[in-house]
Amino acid sequence: MRHKTLNLGSLFFAGAAATAIATAPLTFAQPAPPPCFNPDGTPCVTAGVAGPGGASGAIPGGPGGTAGPGGVSGATNPGGVAGAAGPEGASGAIPGGPSGAAGPGGASGSTNPGGVGGSAGPDGVSGCIPGIGCASIPAP
Repeated sequence: MRHKTLNLGSLFFAGAAATAIATAPLTFAQPAPPPCFNPDGTPCVTAGVAGPGGASGAIPGGPGGTAGPGGVSGATNPGGVAGAAGPEGASGAIPGGPSGAAGPGGASGSTNPGGVGGSAGPDGVSGCIPGIGCASIPAP
């Protein structure tokens, strides 16, 4: 007499598939999420637009961003961490902290305003350490 072995992987897969098919109508019947309210009871307001030229959106006093054919940009809040990227390169900054930029002509960055910084490009590299000095190395 020949014995057949039970493949548990196939059994679990078949069970998962049957469950997904059986519950599919429930997935589409979910109610809309509740509206957003601030702690003071006023409704949350988000401003956003989308169209053929791109999209933008912002939470008042909070994060915001834009995207379009020319690139993207965003910030965590007004005066906060921000960055941008497009066909000519990218940049980003933390106010009072590190910042940097990169593009076809090279890259530059610093740890903070007045802090360690440097740049590199087709003409060479340069950098400065406050209180120590600066150095430049031309490209060969």
